[in-house]
Amino acid sequence: MPKETVDVMVEGGKATAAPPIGPALSPLKVNVAKVVEEINSKTKAFAGMQVPVKIVVDTVSKEFIINVGTPPVSSLLKKELKKERLATVNEDKTRNLAGDLPFETIVKIAQSKDSIVGNTAKAKVKQVLGTCVSCGVTVDGKDPKAVIQELEEGKYTV
Repeated sequence: MPKETVDVMVEGGKATAAPPIGPALSPLKVNVAKVVEEINSKTKAFAGMQVPVKIVVDTVSKEFIINVGTPPVSSLLKKELKKERLATVNEDKTRNLAGDLPFETIVKIAQSKDSIVGNTAKAKVKQVLGTCVSCGVTVDGKDPKAVIQELEEGKYTV
């Protein structure tokens, strides 16, 4: 049974038959409305966040399977901060920080992301802290780089 896979990023609970889903699935002669309906039901918990979705279509029987991933770390940080955007740069090239999160929240995000590469919980937390650096998020009022150093020194435990 030949299968086609379509990878898309959709806003949780708000997928439509418009691009990118419709044009990708129409040549496969699958019922796009049913696919969109299932994607929306499976992603409604991620409302307001971009979510990776993999659609596997059996090209003979026209059956499909929807696999929903977890949103990117930056989207999870936005959700925790309750913000639309993360760090911004002003006209004078200064950077506005997005906000501050407790270390426990960083650990929770790291645990929720199965796709983070890392053999240990500590390595996964360090990766989320690295994203915090890029996104202008402080942790317990400190620069995430300092928190990584303190994690290495044993001041934080995971």
